[in-house]
Amino acid sequence: MTLLSPPAPPAPRTTVTFEQMLEKVRYEGAYPTRAQAEGVVRRVLEGLGRQLTGTERTELAARLPQEAATVLVSQAPSGRPLTGWGFVKDLAERTGGTPATTRWDTGSVLGVVARLAGDDLTARIIGQLPDGHALLFGRAQLVRAT
Repeated sequence: MTLLSPPAPPAPRTTVTFEQMLEKVRYEGAYPTRAQAEGVVRRVLEGLGRQLTGTERTELAARLPQEAATVLVSQAPSGRPLTGWGFVKDLAERTGGTPATTRWDTGSVLGVVARLAGDDLTARIIGQLPDGHALLFGRAQLVRAT
C-alpha cells in the first residue's frame, strides 16, 4: 500500500508585483500615499485570511504577489463565518475605522484581488463565504434559491 503525500500548493501564477498591486489599490481607492494603500491592503487581507479556508485560500495565495499572500495566510481561519456586512463591521472594530470607510477600503482591495484571482476562483471564493461578500469583490450579489 502506497501512501500519497498531500498535493503541493499551486505554483505562483501572478506576474504582478506587490508594488504594482499597491498602486492599483491606491488608484482605485484614491489613497494619497502608497503607505496608506499598503496599510489598507494588509488589514483587508488579514480579515479575508480569517474567513477563507481550503483550496480557495491556497489558490488565492498562489495568485497574489508573495507579500500579499504572506499576509493572507498569516491569519488562521476564525471558524466564525461572517456575512459581508459582518466582515466590514468586524474589520472596522479591529482597526478603529468607521464602517463606511472600512467598506470603501474593503471594496478597493477586494476588487483588485478579484482581478488577480480571475473569474472562476473569485466565484468559488464568494460561494464559500456567507451572503454579502459578492458586492465587496465588485460583483452582483445573486440571491440563493431556498
